[in-house]
Amino acid sequence: MSHPPVVVHPPSPDGGRQVTIGGEPVGRAYSTVDVLEFLRRAGLATDVVTLDDREVIEWRGGDHEVWS
Repeated sequence: MSHPPVVVHPPSPDGGRQVTIGGEPVGRAYSTVDVLEFLRRAGLATDVVTLDDREVIEWRGGDHEVWS
């Protein structure tokens, strides 16, 4: 079974969640707006991909509503 290309890692004690795309770190997200921006920059159509699309995004340590 393959892993989704986007991983949003567990919340960090100092805030935000690390995001990796294709195994490469792309930055720290502090909200879903940041995650969507990382997807846009990576060329993933944010009008097609939703935050709960498990084939594209793996949320570790909580879903898109968990930030701390």
